[in-house]
Amino acid sequence: MNCEVCHLKELEVEHYEIRDVLRCLLHTIIFHRALGLVRPKEIDLELFEITYVQCGDQEVEKKIDEKIEQFIGWVEKHPNKKSQICLSFYEVKNKQVSWFSKQIERLDWEHWYIDLNVAQQPKVHSLKSHNSKVVDTGENTLEERSMRRASLDASLRDVLFQIIRFVNDKKEHVPPIPKREGVISFPYEITIPSSSDSSFGMDIIKRMLQTGHPTMLS
Repeated sequence: MNCEVCHLKELEVEHYEIRDVLRCLLHTIIFHRALGLVRPKEIDLELFEITYVQCGDQEVEKKIDEKIEQFIGWVEKHPNKKSQICLSFYEVKNKQVSWFSKQIERLDWEHWYIDLNVAQQPKVHSLKSHNSKVVDTGENTLEERSMRRASLDASLRDVLFQIIRFVNDKKEHVPPIPKREGVISFPYEITIPSSSDSSFGMDIIKRMLQTGHPTMLS
């Protein structure tokens, strides 16, 4: 099976912006791979002038939030490192291994890579005089933060359009809709970096090759 890959444009974010950015991107991708059995829900981002759409499914929201919290925990333990999340869509098929037995085979058909460059919190410098302590926060701090936020807002919009273009252009590889009632989305998995940076890529490869019945939402 052909597995299409989409590397989204890298975004430079600050720690407190991670949740908003990842919720926006992950929900947008999953909504565009939904199976029609959804109740679209518009969400306004708290930090940006951007509205995105969720599937309106509590289980999907819960799973995404759990993965985001795990990702934030990884970022806090690995400062000054670029971070990547992989959202994989797959289908599950029965594979005949002998006359008497079958195995459940996972076939990945789409990978989305979200790259974040998380900036470190700016340090506050202190200037001491003979009679007082003056905190130097920088004359242009507010202006610089405003410019940076506007730049991120524009970059996030660009990534959302990148997602839309991809799902509109890449359709041939999408498998037939599974005949299961109550299924909101194709089976998918969200993978975050592990404790060892070098093992992240291997984790993806192993999941592409693994057999056994994977969970529908993880």
